[in-house]
Amino acid sequence: MLNLQLGIRHAVGKQGPITLDLKSSAFDPKEKVWTRFPPEGSKYTPPHSSCDFKWKDYCPQVFRTLRKLFKVDAADYMLSLCGDQALRELSSPGKSGSFFYLTSNDQYMIKTMKKSEVKIFLKMLRAYYNHVRAFENTLVTKFFGLHCVKLAGANQKKVRFVIMGNLFCSDYSIHRRFDLKGSSLGRTTDKPQTEIDEYTTLKDLDLNFVFRLQKHWYQEFQRQVDRDCEFLEQENIMDYSLLVGVHFRDTRDRLLTGGSFDSDSSRGSSPHLSRGDTDPSRFAKIKLGSNMPIRAERTIRKTDIEPQIIGEPTGEFYDVVLYFGIIDILQDYDISKKLEHAYKSFQYDPTSISAVDPKQYSRRFRDFVFKAFQEEKFDL
Repeated sequence: MLNLQLGIRHAVGKQGPITLDLKSSAFDPKEKVWTRFPPEGSKYTPPHSSCDFKWKDYCPQVFRTLRKLFKVDAADYMLSLCGDQALRELSSPGKSGSFFYLTSNDQYMIKTMKKSEVKIFLKMLRAYYNHVRAFENTLVTKFFGLHCVKLAGANQKKVRFVIMGNLFCSDYSIHRRFDLKGSSLGRTTDKPQTEIDEYTTLKDLDLNFVFRLQKHWYQEFQRQVDRDCEFLEQENIMDYSLLVGVHFRDTRDRLLTGGSFDSDSSRGSSPHLSRGDTDPSRFAKIKLGSNMPIRAERTIRKTDIEPQIIGEPTGEFYDVVLYFGIIDILQDYDISKKLEHAYKSFQYDPTSISAVDPKQYSRRFRDFVFKAFQEEKFDL
Protein backbone atom coordinates (compact mmCIF):
# COMPACT_ATOMS: atom_id res chain seq x y z
CA MET A 1 0.00 0.00 0.00
CA LEU A 2 2.87 2.36 0.75
CA ASN A 3 4.37 1.65 -2.69
CA LEU A 4 1.00 2.29 -4.28
CA GLN A 5 0.58 5.60 -2.47
CA LEU A 6 4.12 6.73 -3.32
CA GLY A 7 3.51 5.90 -6.98
CA ILE A 8 0.16 7.70 -7.15
CA ARG A 9 1.58 10.81 -5.48
CA HIS A 10 4.36 10.83 -8.07
CA ALA A 11 2.02 10.18 -11.03
CA VAL A 12 -0.68 12.70 -10.12
CA GLY A 13 1.92 15.31 -9.18
CA LYS A 14 3.19 15.31 -12.78
CA GLN A 15 0.20 17.20 -14.14
CA GLY A 16 0.59 18.02 -17.81
CA PRO A 17 -1.65 19.90 -20.23
CA ILE A 18 -5.04 18.24 -20.71
CA THR A 19 -6.81 18.05 -24.06
CA LEU A 20 -10.00 16.05 -24.64
CA ASP A 21 -9.02 15.21 -28.23
CA LEU A 22 -6.32 12.67 -27.51
CA LYS A 23 -4.02 11.31 -30.21
CA SER A 24 -4.33 7.60 -30.99
CA SER A 25 -0.79 7.07 -29.61
CA ALA A 26 -2.10 7.95 -26.10
CA PHE A 27 -4.18 4.73 -26.16
CA ASP A 28 -1.36 2.45 -27.32
CA PRO A 29 -0.97 -0.44 -24.81
CA LYS A 30 2.78 0.18 -25.08
CA GLU A 31 2.20 3.72 -23.78
CA LYS A 32 3.44 3.22 -20.23
CA VAL A 33 5.92 4.95 -17.97
CA TRP A 34 8.26 3.06 -15.62
CA THR A 35 9.72 4.86 -12.58
CA ARG A 36 12.16 3.33 -10.10
CA PHE A 37 11.71 4.13 -6.39
CA PRO A 38 14.95 3.32 -4.49
CA PRO A 39 14.59 3.61 -0.67
CA GLU A 40 17.23 6.35 -0.55
CA GLY A 41 15.32 8.44 -3.08
CA SER A 42 16.42 9.72 -6.50
CA LYS A 43 16.37 12.84 -8.62
CA TYR A 44 12.65 12.23 -9.31
CA THR A 45 11.43 10.27 -6.28
CA PRO A 46 11.46 10.87 -2.50
CA PRO A 47 13.27 8.64 0.04
CA HIS A 48 10.91 6.12 1.65
CA SER A 49 10.80 3.30 4.21
CA SER A 50 9.63 0.57 1.80
CA CYS A 51 11.75 -1.76 -0.33
CA ASP A 52 13.16 -0.93 -3.76
CA PHE A 53 10.36 -1.09 -6.34
CA LYS A 54 9.41 -0.03 -9.84
CA TRP A 55 6.16 1.77 -10.64
CA LYS A 56 4.33 1.56 -13.95
CA ASP A 57 1.71 4.02 -15.23
CA TYR A 58 -0.42 2.72 -18.09
CA CYS A 59 -1.63 5.31 -20.65
CA PRO A 60 -1.13 8.18 -18.16
CA GLN A 61 -2.46 10.91 -20.47
CA VAL A 62 -5.73 9.02 -21.01
CA PHE A 63 -6.40 8.54 -17.29
CA ARG A 64 -5.44 12.13 -16.51
CA THR A 65 -8.06 13.21 -19.07
CA LEU A 66 -10.63 10.74 -17.72
CA ARG A 67 -10.22 12.24 -14.24
CA LYS A 68 -10.85 15.65 -15.76
CA LEU A 69 -13.95 14.34 -17.61
CA PHE A 70 -15.28 12.86 -14.36
CA LYS A 71 -14.68 16.23 -12.62
CA VAL A 72 -12.10 14.80 -10.19
CA ASP A 73 -9.95 17.44 -8.53
CA ALA A 74 -6.28 16.35 -8.65
CA ALA A 75 -5.52 17.58 -5.11
CA ASP A 76 -8.60 15.86 -3.61
CA TYR A 77 -7.78 12.67 -5.51
CA MET A 78 -4.22 12.62 -4.20
CA LEU A 79 -5.33 13.41 -0.65
CA SER A 80 -8.00 10.66 -0.71
CA LEU A 81 -5.55 8.01 -1.90
CA CYS A 82 -2.30 9.21 -0.31
CA GLY A 83 -3.36 11.06 2.85
CA ASP A 84 -2.46 10.04 6.39
CA GLN A 85 -5.49 7.74 6.67
CA ALA A 86 -4.67 4.15 5.75
CA LEU A 87 -6.53 2.39 2.95
CA ARG A 88 -9.05 -0.18 4.22
CA GLU A 89 -8.91 -3.71 2.84
CA LEU A 90 -12.38 -5.15 2.23
CA SER A 91 -13.02 -8.35 4.15
CA SER A 92 -12.51 -10.96 1.45
CA PRO A 93 -11.36 -11.20 -2.14
CA GLY A 94 -14.05 -11.41 -4.79
CA LYS A 95 -14.82 -14.52 -6.83
CA SER A 96 -12.06 -13.52 -9.25
CA GLY A 97 -9.47 -13.60 -6.44
CA SER A 98 -8.98 -9.83 -6.66
CA PHE A 99 -8.44 -7.82 -3.49
CA PHE A 100 -10.30 -4.58 -2.89
CA TYR A 101 -9.27 -1.53 -0.87
CA LEU A 102 -11.32 1.55 0.01
CA THR A 103 -10.05 5.06 0.71
CA SER A 104 -10.93 6.39 4.17
CA ASN A 105 -13.52 8.80 2.69
CA ASP A 106 -15.15 5.88 0.78
CA GLN A 107 -14.77 7.77 -2.49
CA TYR A 108 -12.36 5.50 -4.34
CA MET A 109 -11.89 1.76 -4.60
CA ILE A 110 -8.67 0.01 -5.56
CA LYS A 111 -8.89 -3.44 -7.13
CA THR A 112 -5.98 -5.77 -7.88
CA MET A 113 -6.11 -7.12 -11.42
CA LYS A 114 -4.95 -10.12 -13.39
CA LYS A 115 -2.70 -9.58 -16.41
CA SER A 116 -5.55 -10.80 -18.67
CA GLU A 117 -7.92 -8.12 -17.28
CA VAL A 118 -5.32 -5.39 -17.87
CA LYS A 119 -4.98 -6.58 -21.50
CA ILE A 120 -8.77 -6.46 -22.01
CA PHE A 121 -8.98 -3.02 -20.46
CA LEU A 122 -6.15 -1.58 -22.57
CA LYS A 123 -7.72 -3.08 -25.71
CA MET A 124 -11.06 -1.38 -25.00
CA LEU A 125 -9.65 1.83 -23.48
CA ARG A 126 -10.20 4.02 -26.54
CA ALA A 127 -13.81 2.82 -26.94
CA TYR A 128 -14.38 3.28 -23.17
CA TYR A 129 -12.99 6.83 -23.34
CA ASN A 130 -15.20 7.73 -26.32
CA HIS A 131 -18.25 6.21 -24.60
CA VAL A 132 -17.92 8.02 -21.26
CA ARG A 133 -17.08 11.25 -23.09
CA ALA A 134 -20.23 10.96 -25.23
CA PHE A 135 -22.59 9.98 -22.39
CA GLU A 136 -22.28 11.95 -19.17
CA ASN A 137 -24.90 9.74 -17.47
CA THR A 138 -23.20 6.46 -18.33
CA LEU A 139 -23.73 3.78 -15.68
CA VAL A 140 -20.50 1.88 -16.40
CA THR A 141 -17.76 1.94 -13.75
CA LYS A 142 -15.69 5.13 -13.63
CA PHE A 143 -11.98 4.30 -13.90
CA PHE A 144 -9.35 6.83 -12.78
CA GLY A 145 -5.99 5.09 -13.09
CA LEU A 146 -4.27 1.82 -14.07
CA HIS A 147 -0.93 1.01 -12.45
CA CYS A 148 1.55 -1.73 -11.58
CA VAL A 149 4.04 -2.16 -8.71
CA LYS A 150 7.01 -4.44 -9.39
CA LEU A 151 9.24 -5.40 -6.48
CA ALA A 152 12.97 -5.32 -7.19
CA GLY A 153 15.43 -8.08 -6.37
CA ALA A 154 14.85 -11.84 -6.41
CA ASN A 155 11.12 -11.49 -5.78
CA GLN A 156 10.08 -9.88 -9.07
CA LYS A 157 6.41 -9.98 -8.10
CA LYS A 158 4.08 -7.69 -10.04
CA VAL A 159 0.85 -6.31 -8.59
CA ARG A 160 -1.46 -4.63 -11.11
CA PHE A 161 -4.38 -2.55 -9.92
CA VAL A 162 -7.06 -0.16 -11.11
CA ILE A 163 -8.54 2.81 -9.25
CA MET A 164 -12.27 3.34 -9.68
CA GLY A 165 -15.19 5.19 -8.16
CA ASN A 166 -17.10 3.65 -5.27
CA LEU A 167 -20.79 3.49 -6.24
CA PHE A 168 -21.89 3.52 -2.61
CA CYS A 169 -20.02 6.63 -1.50
CA SER A 170 -22.96 8.41 0.12
CA ASP A 171 -24.19 10.33 3.14
CA TYR A 172 -26.80 7.59 3.54
CA SER A 173 -26.31 4.07 4.85
CA ILE A 174 -26.82 1.34 2.30
CA HIS A 175 -29.27 -1.10 3.92
CA ARG A 176 -29.56 -3.59 1.06
CA ARG A 177 -27.25 -4.37 -1.86
CA PHE A 178 -28.05 -6.46 -4.93
CA ASP A 179 -25.76 -7.76 -7.70
CA LEU A 180 -28.02 -8.39 -10.73
CA LYS A 181 -27.01 -10.21 -13.92
CA GLY A 182 -30.34 -11.47 -15.29
CA SER A 183 -29.36 -15.16 -14.91
CA SER A 184 -30.86 -17.60 -12.43
CA LEU A 185 -28.39 -20.48 -12.03
CA GLY A 186 -26.71 -20.13 -8.62
CA ARG A 187 -27.97 -16.54 -8.36
CA THR A 188 -28.97 -16.57 -4.71
CA THR A 189 -27.08 -15.87 -1.49
CA ASP A 190 -25.81 -18.88 0.45
CA LYS A 191 -26.52 -17.16 3.78
CA PRO A 192 -29.54 -18.11 5.90
CA GLN A 193 -32.16 -15.32 6.11
CA THR A 194 -31.29 -14.54 9.73
CA GLU A 195 -27.67 -13.72 8.81
CA ILE A 196 -28.43 -11.33 5.93
CA ASP A 197 -27.34 -7.79 6.76
CA GLU A 198 -26.41 -4.57 4.97
CA TYR A 199 -23.01 -6.02 3.95
CA THR A 200 -24.50 -9.11 2.28
CA THR A 201 -24.47 -8.95 -1.51
CA LEU A 202 -27.79 -10.42 -2.61
CA LYS A 203 -28.38 -11.76 -6.13
CA ASP A 204 -31.10 -12.04 -8.77
CA LEU A 205 -33.25 -14.66 -7.02
CA ASP A 206 -33.01 -12.73 -3.72
CA LEU A 207 -34.45 -9.56 -5.25
CA ASN A 208 -37.81 -8.87 -3.59
CA PHE A 209 -38.52 -5.37 -4.90
CA VAL A 210 -39.51 -3.62 -8.08
CA PHE A 211 -37.99 -0.12 -8.26
CA ARG A 212 -40.36 2.51 -9.65
CA LEU A 213 -38.70 5.50 -11.33
CA GLN A 214 -40.53 8.68 -12.32
CA LYS A 215 -41.24 8.89 -16.05
CA HIS A 216 -38.35 11.22 -16.93
CA TRP A 217 -35.81 9.13 -15.01
CA TYR A 218 -37.21 5.83 -16.27
CA GLN A 219 -36.86 6.94 -19.89
CA GLU A 220 -33.32 8.18 -19.24
CA PHE A 221 -32.53 4.90 -17.45
CA GLN A 222 -33.77 2.83 -20.41
CA ARG A 223 -31.82 4.93 -22.90
CA GLN A 224 -28.60 4.74 -20.89
CA VAL A 225 -28.78 1.00 -20.16
CA ASP A 226 -29.33 0.41 -23.89
CA ARG A 227 -26.30 2.57 -24.80
CA ASP A 228 -24.06 1.00 -22.15
CA CYS A 229 -25.04 -2.55 -23.13
CA GLU A 230 -24.47 -1.81 -26.84
CA PHE A 231 -20.98 -0.53 -25.96
CA LEU A 232 -20.17 -3.66 -23.88
CA GLU A 233 -21.59 -5.94 -26.59
CA GLN A 234 -19.40 -4.28 -29.25
CA GLU A 235 -16.37 -4.81 -27.01
CA ASN A 236 -17.26 -8.53 -26.63
CA ILE A 237 -17.83 -8.13 -22.88
CA MET A 238 -20.15 -10.30 -20.78
CA ASP A 239 -20.70 -11.32 -17.13
CA TYR A 240 -21.19 -7.70 -15.95
CA SER A 241 -23.74 -6.82 -13.25
CA LEU A 242 -26.00 -4.00 -12.21
CA LEU A 243 -24.98 -3.28 -8.61
CA VAL A 244 -27.87 -1.71 -6.68
CA GLY A 245 -27.73 -0.14 -3.21
CA VAL A 246 -30.95 0.64 -1.32
CA HIS A 247 -31.32 3.11 1.56
CA PHE A 248 -34.67 3.02 3.43
CA ARG A 249 -35.68 6.58 4.27
CA ASP A 250 -38.15 5.62 7.01
CA THR A 251 -36.49 4.14 10.09
CA ARG A 252 -39.52 1.90 10.63
CA ASP A 253 -38.83 0.23 7.29
CA ARG A 254 -35.35 -0.71 8.41
CA LEU A 255 -36.80 -3.76 10.07
CA LEU A 256 -36.38 -5.10 6.54
CA THR A 257 -32.64 -5.04 7.13
CA GLY A 258 -32.75 -7.04 10.32
CA GLY A 259 -32.18 -10.34 8.56
CA SER A 260 -35.63 -11.58 7.61
CA PHE A 261 -37.85 -10.84 4.67
CA ASP A 262 -40.95 -12.71 5.80
CA SER A 263 -44.16 -10.72 6.18
CA ASP A 264 -44.39 -11.23 9.96
CA SER A 265 -41.12 -9.43 10.59
CA SER A 266 -42.12 -6.41 8.51
CA ARG A 267 -45.69 -6.16 9.78
CA GLY A 268 -44.61 -3.76 12.50
CA SER A 269 -43.32 -1.35 9.86
CA SER A 270 -46.27 -0.19 7.84
CA PRO A 271 -45.26 0.79 4.29
CA HIS A 272 -44.56 4.49 4.30
CA LEU A 273 -44.08 7.12 1.64
CA SER A 274 -43.21 10.66 2.59
CA ARG A 275 -44.47 13.02 -0.12
CA GLY A 276 -42.14 15.87 0.75
CA ASP A 277 -38.79 16.35 2.36
CA THR A 278 -38.08 19.01 4.95
CA ASP A 279 -34.53 19.58 3.73
CA PRO A 280 -34.64 20.90 0.12
CA SER A 281 -30.88 20.43 -0.36
CA ARG A 282 -31.06 16.78 0.63
CA PHE A 283 -31.60 15.62 -2.93
CA ALA A 284 -29.88 18.48 -4.70
CA LYS A 285 -27.30 16.10 -6.21
CA ILE A 286 -29.72 13.61 -7.77
CA LYS A 287 -28.36 12.06 -10.95
CA LEU A 288 -29.00 8.84 -12.79
CA GLY A 289 -27.72 6.03 -10.56
CA SER A 290 -26.91 8.24 -7.59
CA ASN A 291 -28.95 9.70 -4.72
CA MET A 292 -32.28 8.92 -6.41
CA PRO A 293 -35.40 9.13 -4.18
CA ILE A 294 -37.94 6.58 -5.48
CA ARG A 295 -40.58 4.10 -4.35
CA ALA A 296 -39.76 0.42 -4.11
CA GLU A 297 -42.64 -2.06 -4.28
CA ARG A 298 -42.18 -5.31 -2.43
CA THR A 299 -42.60 -8.52 -4.45
CA ILE A 300 -43.16 -12.16 -3.52
CA ARG A 301 -42.30 -15.17 -5.69
CA LYS A 302 -44.90 -17.89 -6.05
CA THR A 303 -43.26 -21.21 -5.32
CA ASP A 304 -45.94 -23.43 -6.84
CA ILE A 305 -44.92 -22.56 -10.39
CA GLU A 306 -41.64 -22.36 -12.31
CA PRO A 307 -39.07 -20.26 -10.41
CA GLN A 308 -39.88 -16.61 -11.10
CA ILE A 309 -36.92 -14.34 -11.65
CA ILE A 310 -39.11 -11.35 -10.66
CA GLY A 311 -41.84 -11.90 -8.05
CA GLU A 312 -45.46 -10.70 -7.99
CA PRO A 313 -46.03 -7.08 -6.81
CA THR A 314 -47.70 -6.88 -3.36
CA GLY A 315 -48.83 -3.24 -3.30
CA GLU A 316 -46.51 -2.68 -0.32
CA PHE A 317 -44.37 0.42 -0.99
CA TYR A 318 -41.21 1.73 0.64
CA ASP A 319 -39.64 5.15 0.34
CA VAL A 320 -35.99 4.60 -0.62
CA VAL A 321 -32.89 6.30 -2.01
CA LEU A 322 -31.23 4.31 -4.78
CA TYR A 323 -27.64 3.96 -6.02
CA PHE A 324 -26.74 1.77 -8.99
CA GLY A 325 -24.20 1.22 -11.75
CA ILE A 326 -22.80 -1.41 -14.12
CA ILE A 327 -19.73 -3.16 -12.69
CA ASP A 328 -17.32 -6.00 -13.62
CA ILE A 329 -16.95 -4.89 -17.24
CA LEU A 330 -13.55 -6.50 -17.88
CA GLN A 331 -14.60 -10.09 -18.65
CA ASP A 332 -14.54 -10.90 -22.36
CA TYR A 333 -16.11 -13.96 -23.99
CA ASP A 334 -12.85 -15.86 -24.40
CA ILE A 335 -12.24 -19.56 -24.98
CA SER A 336 -12.62 -20.45 -21.27
CA LYS A 337 -16.06 -18.79 -21.15
CA LYS A 338 -17.09 -20.54 -24.39
CA LEU A 339 -16.07 -23.89 -22.87
CA GLU A 340 -17.92 -23.06 -19.62
CA HIS A 341 -21.03 -22.24 -21.67
CA ALA A 342 -20.79 -25.50 -23.65
CA TYR A 343 -20.24 -27.59 -20.50
CA LYS A 344 -23.06 -26.02 -18.46
CA SER A 345 -25.46 -26.07 -21.42
CA PHE A 346 -25.45 -29.88 -21.26
CA GLN A 347 -26.48 -29.78 -17.59
CA TYR A 348 -28.77 -26.75 -17.32
CA ASP A 349 -31.07 -24.54 -19.33
CA PRO A 350 -28.59 -22.50 -21.46
CA THR A 351 -30.60 -19.32 -20.83
CA SER A 352 -30.14 -19.62 -17.03
CA ILE A 353 -26.31 -19.63 -16.95
CA SER A 354 -24.19 -16.47 -16.82
CA ALA A 355 -21.53 -17.54 -19.37
CA VAL A 356 -23.34 -16.76 -22.62
CA ASP A 357 -22.16 -14.83 -25.67
CA PRO A 358 -22.14 -11.00 -25.35
CA LYS A 359 -25.17 -10.43 -27.63
CA GLN A 360 -27.34 -12.93 -25.72
CA TYR A 361 -25.96 -11.68 -22.38
CA SER A 362 -26.80 -8.07 -23.22
CA ARG A 363 -30.36 -8.95 -24.32
CA ARG A 364 -31.06 -11.04 -21.22
CA PHE A 365 -29.51 -8.45 -18.88
CA ARG A 366 -31.72 -5.70 -20.33
CA ASP A 367 -34.86 -7.86 -20.20
CA PHE A 368 -34.29 -8.49 -16.52
CA VAL A 369 -33.27 -4.94 -15.57
CA PHE A 370 -36.33 -3.46 -17.32
CA LYS A 371 -38.55 -5.74 -15.25
CA ALA A 372 -36.78 -4.87 -11.98
CA PHE A 373 -36.98 -1.13 -12.76
CA GLN A 374 -40.36 0.16 -13.92
CA GLU A 375 -42.07 3.47 -14.57
CA GLU A 376 -43.81 5.06 -11.57
CA LYS A 377 -47.58 5.29 -12.19
CA PHE A 378 -48.17 7.21 -8.97
CA ASP A 379 -47.98 10.98 -9.39
CA LEU A 380 -45.41 12.16 -6.82
